[in-house]
Amino acid sequence: MPIDITYYTTPLLEILLIWLILNYLLKFLWGTRAMDVIFGLLVFLCLFVLADKLHFPIIRRLMLHVVNIAAIVVFIIFQPEIRLALSRVRFPGKKFAIDLQDQFIDHLTSCIYQLSERQIGALVVLENKNSFDEFLSFSSVKINANFSEELLETIFEPSSPLHDGAVILRGDTIAYARVVLPLAHDTTQLSRSMGTRHRAALGASQRTDALIITVSEENGQVSLSRDGILTRGVKMDRFKSVLRSLLALKEHKRKPFSSWIWKK
Repeated sequence: MPIDITYYTTPLLEILLIWLILNYLLKFLWGTRAMDVIFGLLVFLCLFVLADKLHFPIIRRLMLHVVNIAAIVVFIIFQPEIRLALSRVRFPGKKFAIDLQDQFIDHLTSCIYQLSERQIGALVVLENKNSFDEFLSFSSVKINANFSEELLETIFEPSSPLHDGAVILRGDTIAYARVVLPLAHDTTQLSRSMGTRHRAALGASQRTDALIITVSEENGQVSLSRDGILTRGVKMDRFKSVLRSLLALKEHKRKPFSSWIWKK
């Protein structure tokens, strides 16, 4: 009697597929507010199974209705996280969505470190595939001007009415200023010396695929945030190298974000 190979391979493939999906979800959600909800749902699921085994039909029926409602509520509450997770599904080596020139990176680097030297606080977003339109409010100001060092520095001057909030860069265009970004719920990466700018940078990086630059007005330190990771004390040469690698201008091989920061 011939052996049916699919009888053995199909369950193994299903187990492998389930493991890969769960592994991806846990890596993405770990350390976010979604994990608290997931643990709560797991407890609820255990109670549901227990009620089923003990033959409590009324409790089982009630919990089944709650599960159906909870599934919809979870999708509504965590819509930004789900959208970001889907946007991050990409093939290895895929280039950053925007295509900028070396000249732009040189000017942006020069501007950021001039602000750093003068200890002028700044929050700059390099928008990628995820639009920041949802964060626009009545206080946001549309600029829609070609990037220039002078304009960006002027925006963040303490005397400027636009210095509060973030500047959104779309390609080499300064799109908006005074944009209020969502604050991070998990602040374990932040030290006590870090204020609202760093918390906003981390929060926005957890919800979008942008690269976010922060300049501290306390000590002039430059930080980079992406994919929910905030890295402090980025020096000028490393800053420029990170931008070039993320924008896929000169680097042909994609590497983890942290490796570009700390590479010697």
